[in-house]
Amino acid sequence: MMIGYYDYTMILTYLSLVSAGTGIIVSLSGHGHPFIGIFFLMFSGFCDAFDGKVARTKKDRTPKECKYGMHLDSLSDIVAFGMLPACIGSALIKTSPYLRNTLDIYDGSFRAAAIHVALNAILVFYVLCALIRLAYYNVTEEERINSNEGPRKYYEGLPVTNSALIFPTVMLFQYITRMDITLVYFVVALITAFLFITRFKVAKVGLKGTIVCVLIGAAIFALMLIYRYVINK
Repeated sequence: MMIGYYDYTMILTYLSLVSAGTGIIVSLSGHGHPFIGIFFLMFSGFCDAFDGKVARTKKDRTPKECKYGMHLDSLSDIVAFGMLPACIGSALIKTSPYLRNTLDIYDGSFRAAAIHVALNAILVFYVLCALIRLAYYNVTEEERINSNEGPRKYYEGLPVTNSALIFPTVMLFQYITRMDITLVYFVVALITAFLFITRFKVAKVGLKGTIVCVLIGAAIFALMLIYRYVINK
């Protein structure tokens, strides 16, 4: 007998975590494979887009199952949209021609060490902000459920799941412009981290909005494949 719940309402969340874990391992393997890792990030985003909607189709969920699903989703999100983008960034440091040739970050100098520390500090800060955002969401969501306020209409701060569209869009420019986007990636990561913990309202999208986001993600995915394996072959 195992602990946990394994019905169909949890499948997409489990798949998102498996995808994220695989993406982390792939990104950090060898000399780093950030562009492969980004595809796993997008798949995690796809799973997350529909896991809540699938869970709500089961009308006889117990309060314990609902809370389990909520916390499971947040734990999966910190891996998929917190750790995985950070690991992709770490892989970019190892593979970036600009950092290696122009800034000479591997020459052993104090300047090189300072650049390494600064870039990795941004990644750690990004993960920390994602964690804070998810913990705050869990607290406010439990308060909302206990007070019977009805369906949530907006979020406070940028939801971490937006990372599944933000970072692939940045990476797409690597192929469109053929420029090294490593530093751009880190600037975007820093801005995104601040947006996670900034108090502003973001409207919760419905099913139509979710489908639009998925279609945008699919278009980015297709363009990345085309540029990587056809145009820039």
